[in-house]
Amino acid sequence: MDAAIEIRNLTKRFGKVVAVDQLSLTIEAGEFLALLGPSGCGKTTLLRCIAGLEEPDEGQILIGEQVVFASERGNVVSPGQRQVGMVFQSYALWPHMTVYDNVGYGLWLKKVPRDEIRQRVDDVLHDLAMEGLGERYPFELSGGQQQRVALARLLATQPPIFFMDEPLSNLDARLRMDMRSEIKRLHYESGATTVYVTHDQTEALTMATRVAVMRDGRIQQVAPPMEVYRRPANLFVAEFVGMPRINLLPAKATWHAERLWLEMSTFELPAPGALPQGDLIIAVRPEDISLSLEPEAGAVEFRVYAVLPSGPELFVHVRRDDTALVAREIRQLDLEMDQSVWVRIDPAAITLYDKASGRLLTPASVKG
Repeated sequence: MDAAIEIRNLTKRFGKVVAVDQLSLTIEAGEFLALLGPSGCGKTTLLRCIAGLEEPDEGQILIGEQVVFASERGNVVSPGQRQVGMVFQSYALWPHMTVYDNVGYGLWLKKVPRDEIRQRVDDVLHDLAMEGLGERYPFELSGGQQQRVALARLLATQPPIFFMDEPLSNLDARLRMDMRSEIKRLHYESGATTVYVTHDQTEALTMATRVAVMRDGRIQQVAPPMEVYRRPANLFVAEFVGMPRINLLPAKATWHAERLWLEMSTFELPAPGALPQGDLIIAVRPEDISLSLEPEAGAVEFRVYAVLPSGPELFVHVRRDDTALVAREIRQLDLEMDQSVWVRIDPAAITLYDKASGRLLTPASVKG
């Protein structure tokens, strides 16, 4: 089966609330697409519409060459015929069934021979380091083990498409990191088309081959993770993606001294290229701000507001009058409150946005 997915002008309403709004998207066969966005943006509703768990109001959905939903034709293919497997946030394990029975349940429904079910379940449990746990019940397992059972159930049926709806949100931070690695490896080995819903930008950026950022039922940007991070398509994406947040500075583009400058309230930067004159927003990532303990040519004096150590790096909050910045430093600097530091921003590392529309004007280069 061709596991590509095409969504055309899809709309889903809940009463007066438009959860998915005239959305179009193509998901290539074999890719790992993360649907990323804040709560209520429509990402889970979109996933459930593709899976057949919600019926849209308008539009079309194709899986491979099969039209599984078309509003104008009244065409709706049942979830069981869409050949997708799904892992839910709640894991959705049968509490009265053992691990073995939970994993093999989908195969039993398909009337797979008993010997083949046992072999496939044993193989999947082995691959997920769950040997010896087949006779346990879900309540006898840790959260991480329950998550592995949910993944095992999906893998046992060998669907060409994996859907995952915030499957790691109930796990602690260390286990989430381990499971990201497991899921990314499973995608690589299976080659299945994977759609992964999350509000956690770290999950999206570290796991996906492409990220679709959503807001109010619409897609704001679809691109590889590094492009979303380095070239946000608008101010919403710029603010939502990145931790700590990107620095946003109101500015005006003006000509003087025979060149174009970006003027802020307390200092200015040379503009990185041709720009329309007027009100802009400068966006710069914390790692693109360098600090010096001594005055340097072209650097601007700030004062340290707070220093937040984080193991191998420091997050340094600095202020100058009404301008506040956050810098990420990998050097272990000995800094004190209210100490003077000199800040340098590389003009080539900034992105510029139109203040009125939030639209990207000049992108920074993609690094990494």
